[in-house]
Amino acid sequence: MQKEIAICWLRRDLRLTDHTALYHALKSGHPVLLLFIFDTNILLPLQNKKDARVTFIYQTLQDMNLELQSQGSSLLVKYGTPEQVFSQLTQQYLVKGVYTNHDYEPSARQRDEQIKEQLQQQNIPLHAYKDQVIFEKNEVIKDNGTPYTVFTPYYRKWQTTLSPFFLKPYPVEKYWDNLLKTDPLPFPSITDLGFEKSDLHFPSAQFEERLDQYESRRDYPADDATTRIGMHLRFGTVSIRAAVRTGLEQQAHKWVSELAWREFYMMILWHFPRTVNTSFKLPYDNINWRNNEAEFAAWCAGETGYPLVDAGMKQMNQTGFMHNRVRMVVASFLTKHLLIDWRWGEAYFAEKLLDYEMASNIGGWQWACGCGNDAAPYFRVFNPELQAKKFDPQNTYIHRWAPAYKQQKHVQPIVEHAFARERILKVFKAALDRG
Repeated sequence: MQKEIAICWLRRDLRLTDHTALYHALKSGHPVLLLFIFDTNILLPLQNKKDARVTFIYQTLQDMNLELQSQGSSLLVKYGTPEQVFSQLTQQYLVKGVYTNHDYEPSARQRDEQIKEQLQQQNIPLHAYKDQVIFEKNEVIKDNGTPYTVFTPYYRKWQTTLSPFFLKPYPVEKYWDNLLKTDPLPFPSITDLGFEKSDLHFPSAQFEERLDQYESRRDYPADDATTRIGMHLRFGTVSIRAAVRTGLEQQAHKWVSELAWREFYMMILWHFPRTVNTSFKLPYDNINWRNNEAEFAAWCAGETGYPLVDAGMKQMNQTGFMHNRVRMVVASFLTKHLLIDWRWGEAYFAEKLLDYEMASNIGGWQWACGCGNDAAPYFRVFNPELQAKKFDPQNTYIHRWAPAYKQQKHVQPIVEHAFARERILKVFKAALDRG
């Protein structure tokens, strides 16, 4: 006889505490099986078979599995498409409900709709909850019911809407007894998934002690004063409710506003999914990009002849991380100095960054280019040399990541700043006049 169960489908929420879907699954009255699917739709297109993000997910799941085994349960890890996996599981068990958390990216929304329809054919409900943001979709909108497209008024409304209710943790631990009791389930090796273990260093989830430094030193890349929480929010190893709660307790107001920027961009992606491929400000899609492949390769390699740009790119290529201010400088340089389409840079960041999150990455790139909502105006062109003097005055960051500048062995600048600025102003203005 088939066993009646509920399934908690993990995706971007890899933790066992303060977890919305898991909480509701455990309260459903059915024993809960936790499931993670290494989705071949996502994995197979990845060119780098040592992708560190796969290693991070894999190691996190191993840790979760050990904790579940201490509770007499086990994590079910599958490799395949969600459609295949749920087809198998609904034959193996009498599934009374599937519980999961919302994902806001267009391809994820499409996937969830397909699984919902597949499960409905067997009268199995798919319950989805808000977990990776404080406010989602239409929860922070203008009084007339339309979405905000400028951050400052959005953030004001975000702050006034916020109350302790939205920050309360879900007390998952109270309901551990409702986990499905099983012997340890088969756990694939990382090579079974077609990948190899990466040796990249992963940032600690302990962000609390870095908040004081963040408020005063976040713009200075040599200080390494950011919290590195991005990767943990991306994969849900830290609860956003815990993060905001801690930020408010420590009066880290600037940091909390950055968490709200993340939600702003997720809201924009939800309401304007076309921005995955098109500029928020459509006239910017008329820009006559140069898209010089040799110059793009130089930018990717950190060989542009601009010290701060090169240091940032080399830091990302070597570690999977780039300091936030430097991200703005390198993005502005690619789109404005080299006149290369922001989509090229966005795709390169998507490949390299450990903390890559589609909404924030697209939002950040369109902001730097000038084509996004609430973006820097197109005529604002970061001068990488002035940025270096202001934020890395001793060249500490530059010499650490691009030592050729210390040894005077660096390449010559591939474009002159004043010339590049004049060129972009003409090209962008022509595009906007046509728009």
